[in-house]
Amino acid sequence: MMLARLLRPKHVASAHCDLPCGVYDPAQARIEAESVKAIMEKYAANEDPVFRARAIKIKEERAELVKHHLWVLWTDYFKPPHLEQYPQLHQLFWDATKLAGAAGAKGTVDVAKAEDLLGKIDEISKIFWETKAA
Repeated sequence: MMLARLLRPKHVASAHCDLPCGVYDPAQARIEAESVKAIMEKYAANEDPVFRARAIKIKEERAELVKHHLWVLWTDYFKPPHLEQYPQLHQLFWDATKLAGAAGAKGTVDVAKAEDLLGKIDEISKIFWETKAA
């Protein structure tokens, strides 16, 4: 028992991968953002308070996943040469993650915010695939 306690890790870390796999795709963020939008639409169409509470919880979880997938792309995939080629990347990721966060998808049920988020993800995706083709 004491040995197990001594061998237990003192810190637990998490990452996109334990081994950088090189497999990235903005589709992961897009799928979660589509879910956020669909939940917002279902929320608006349903008056049941229990359903609405569940919808809000799930929407916020999905919005957090959007942020996660965007940050993985930004911090792990895109490199300084990409920023030189696409100087708008920093602002684009800033805007997208803000739209996924409390100022956007997490903090509202406004479908227009979800549509704005999907638009930013589309812009990121376009640049991503251009860099993959290069």
